[in-house]
Amino acid sequence: MEKELSTLRHSAAHVLADAVKQLFPNVKLAIGPSIENGFYYDFDKKDGFSNDDLNNIEKKMQEIINKNYKFDKTFKTKKEAEKILKNESYKLEILKDLKEEKVSFYQDRDFIDLCKGPHVSSTGEIKAFKLLNTAGAYWRGIETNPMLQRIYGTAFYSKKDLDEFLKIREEAKKRDHRKLGKELELFNVDELAPGFPFIYPKGTIIINELINFLREEYKKRCYIEVKTPMILAKKLWEKSGHWDHYKNNMYFVKVDKNDFAVKPMNCPGSILIYQQKLHSYRELPIRMAEFGLVHRYEISGVLAGLFRVRAFTQDDAHIYCTEEQIKDEIINLIDFIDHVYKTFKFDYKVELSTRPENYIGDIKNWNLAEKALEDALKFKKINYKLNEGGGAFYGPKIDFHIKDCLGRTWQCATIQLDFSMPEKFDLKYEGKDGRKHTPVMIHRAIYGSIERFLAILIEHFGGKFPLWLTPVQVKILTVSDRNINFAKQLQKDLINNDFRASLDDRSETISKKVRDAQVEYINYIITIGDKEVKDKTLAIRTLDGKVKFDVKPDKFIQDLIKEIKDKKC
Repeated sequence: MEKELSTLRHSAAHVLADAVKQLFPNVKLAIGPSIENGFYYDFDKKDGFSNDDLNNIEKKMQEIINKNYKFDKTFKTKKEAEKILKNESYKLEILKDLKEEKVSFYQDRDFIDLCKGPHVSSTGEIKAFKLLNTAGAYWRGIETNPMLQRIYGTAFYSKKDLDEFLKIREEAKKRDHRKLGKELELFNVDELAPGFPFIYPKGTIIINELINFLREEYKKRCYIEVKTPMILAKKLWEKSGHWDHYKNNMYFVKVDKNDFAVKPMNCPGSILIYQQKLHSYRELPIRMAEFGLVHRYEISGVLAGLFRVRAFTQDDAHIYCTEEQIKDEIINLIDFIDHVYKTFKFDYKVELSTRPENYIGDIKNWNLAEKALEDALKFKKINYKLNEGGGAFYGPKIDFHIKDCLGRTWQCATIQLDFSMPEKFDLKYEGKDGRKHTPVMIHRAIYGSIERFLAILIEHFGGKFPLWLTPVQVKILTVSDRNINFAKQLQKDLINNDFRASLDDRSETISKKVRDAQVEYINYIITIGDKEVKDKTLAIRTLDGKVKFDVKPDKFIQDLIKEIKDKKC
């Protein structure tokens, strides 16, 4: 069904291009693929598209669909194609890069477009579609190329499915982490530091809790934690292969007139720590973790809150092991990732990505690495999708795609098996036979980018975090000044038990204090009035609006301790 939906959406992109050319004949066409939740088409239109333009384009698309034009696929020679595309400079550039002697076109009525396809049989099959928004996009994603106008849309086989998608999309707008992040004082991205987020105190609390959660697991799983430099010499990145394969996404600096790079990844630094001494086989596996700040250059057009940034913290680990230990380590990592995601109640899908075209290393090691990952997945009886050619340049990988409460998927965790880096850096360990051997290196992340994971959680929970993550877990409200001493003692008791509790003793009405606390999504709002002081009890309002009276403070604290320990989500 997913493949069929992709074909339908690609066909809708063709109809979009047809409609735009009818309404704006001078517009130049670029590309129009299907994407995960719909499709888009890029156009060269100097003054962009207005909302009225989108409405008119939708109407024209509906006309084309209603007339049920047949999609005809034809093949043309390069010379024939050049004549057809003589006024389409972007299409001619694409044509030039194609290696085939004959190229395919799709046509409905008299509109023809260079396209590999496939398409549905006719325009009338596009029963339910919607244009969503416009955005700027550099031609071929290169910042020095012309800025094009991208129109996003979506299409489904039924109006019911479309309506459900649009409903979820509206809910997603309410949960937008940029909006909630500002309202809840979690983070900000300033124009003076585009792509480099400022994490506020409340946001930092959540990130620290996420890190603390993993650190607790590290203790159980025999990890060691390290810190590596943010800036490392160019020759290191040349040796690792990042200079040839990743330099377009890196930042560079001069140190003592020599070339250095700001690290986009933590692995070379981890390797340098491993190299400091010759390890024995008895020490392996060495599970070396780092919460490392990395910097990656992204063009401005793709930056999006915390979802796409230029600086972020990776919850990295690099595991150095023998070939015999690979299977057990991969299985342990799968179990570790499963435990973390189950804590947040995330379902997930798994994808195995194999050797890309621009790989480094020995083909035999690649085959061995791919088989090892596949064997581990089969041992765990995990259904997975094969992503041929999608591996990292140094090794194949298993990616985990979590699903949030709105049904959207996010790729977060990854397990990458690497024979190449240890060989490049001549890493060794002393084996049982007294000889030196090369270890295998496993790259692993669970959150991926911690900042991005925070954004996912903000939208998944709609800002209503579980108790263990909430920046302010309990807010105490006083009815009058007579109640302040009792409230302060309660706050002290909560803080002494490691809870984040604040006190609102302003001279405001209790109803206003409650409303203000509810806007902050506080897990427990406690009202202290004369009755509570007299009876030494609490009136507690929970996050879902339920109110409990006559609760004993000690009982309340013990219940909180259990809720935190269980990490309920």
